[in-house]
Amino acid sequence: MRRRQLLLAGMAAVGTSVIPPSASAATRSDMAAQIVRALYEPEAGAPTSLPRLRHSLTEARAQFSAARYQDLGEVLPDLLGTARATLGVLTGRSREEAHACVARAWVLATELALKHHSDVAWPAADRALSAARASGDPVVEGEAARVLAITMRRAGRPAAAVDLLRRTADSLARNGDDVSCAVGATLLMTGAYTAACGQRRSDALDLMGGAVDAVARLATTGPQPLGQLFTVDATTVQADLYWIGVHTALGTPDEAVPYAARLVPSQLPTVERRARYGTDCARLWQHLGDHRRTLEALRFTEQVAPEELRRPALRALTADLLYAPVTVAGVREFATRTGVL
Repeated sequence: MRRRQLLLAGMAAVGTSVIPPSASAATRSDMAAQIVRALYEPEAGAPTSLPRLRHSLTEARAQFSAARYQDLGEVLPDLLGTARATLGVLTGRSREEAHACVARAWVLATELALKHHSDVAWPAADRALSAARASGDPVVEGEAARVLAITMRRAGRPAAAVDLLRRTADSLARNGDDVSCAVGATLLMTGAYTAACGQRRSDALDLMGGAVDAVARLATTGPQPLGQLFTVDATTVQADLYWIGVHTALGTPDEAVPYAARLVPSQLPTVERRARYGTDCARLWQHLGDHRRTLEALRFTEQVAPEELRRPALRALTADLLYAPVTVAGVREFATRTGVL
């Protein structure tokens, strides 16, 4: 009981906000069209300087981090066109840096597609990894490998995804620098969750153990900021967030409760990560059969990132509550407000 009270208090600490109406079916169709356009009908674009391109990427990543997915979808075609055009006029080391920018733009396209369970995530991730390898930057390659592995997991290939993540993390570890170590730790976390989704308990726990060890080592050398081009950072609070998802996916949600209770959402670096906390807690309480707390977690997600409620996974959670044998007060109003009804 105490743990559950702590969890609810943590959610309340973030505060409330005005919740706008959910997107219509037409808006969701527009989002899918934007992703397809970014992949197959890119803007021609005009070359720009590398500093300007990096700035545009940082702004686009900020939109993703703030869970403004509609805004991101609108700027992605132009961003990809500009990145490709800039790549086309550069040579030598500058061209390698432009490849890194192209890779990171495709990473954003992949992450947006993944949010909406779009089939175009796979070709976007493939383009991200190809550009990352051409850049010669192992850190960029690590981020591209991470989104490709998530795509592989969604496509029903968790074992291959885990192998890719483990190999890439091992390669980064050989570099010996803190940034490579930090990116490697995020890959191990993603690998642990992927293994858990495939019910590979020993692999999941082993990978999380490796990630926690890496995070502990990094903590002794001070913070290692990776900037706003990365979704996950190598911190204790991120590890706790992943432990929630890992234990829930493994079918041991009771073991996830202590991590959920001690995690303070405001310590997570972005709105998108706080929304992930709400989503993971909703799944946790759903597995424990606590429908009231499931709804509270979904409401928390709605408060911090309203666009998250448009995602198929969140709509499915809401539908499960709506048609559960036990009626939860307020669920019908919530389902109506978020477009499930």
